[in-house]
Amino acid sequence: MRILGIDPGIAIVGFGFIDKIGNKVVPVQYGCIQTEAHTDPEVRLLEVYNATAQLMDKYKPDAVAFEKLFFNRNVTTAFTVAQARGVMILAAVQRGLPIGEYTPLQVKQAVVGYGKAEKKQVQEMVKMFLHLQAAPKPDDVADALAVAICHAHSSTLLQKVKEVHKR
Repeated sequence: MRILGIDPGIAIVGFGFIDKIGNKVVPVQYGCIQTEAHTDPEVRLLEVYNATAQLMDKYKPDAVAFEKLFFNRNVTTAFTVAQARGVMILAAVQRGLPIGEYTPLQVKQAVVGYGKAEKKQVQEMVKMFLHLQAAPKPDDVADALAVAICHAHSSTLLQKVKEVHKR
């Protein structure tokens, strides 16, 4: 199963493709989509949409996992990031891809084992799980890979629950 993990943003979108093979997760491709700060918001949204669609078409994920948004300060940023998240969800839905959504607490719990883990701990665990030489940079990329790993762990459980309910 190929999973695309996304850490939504408007300036930087972290993305990470992993393959789940049995109990292992293997990195396929990861990086970030960046948009210029002084560009009109509509243009930035189009750039995020187009880049996300191209990545999905190239790497053909079986599922897409998003980090749920959590903002406690800047409402303007929250709206803009939510719009970016929306265009990425649109790209996934247009391709018929199932979507998973996880809170930062759920991602940290799945990757580190502790829901209030520090960013550095998440980065180190992503590095370890994926057998990488160094923690992915910027942080958004490590976060996206962590979301994908979270989905890989959660999808097994979710699939078993669905099977039980079908009986």
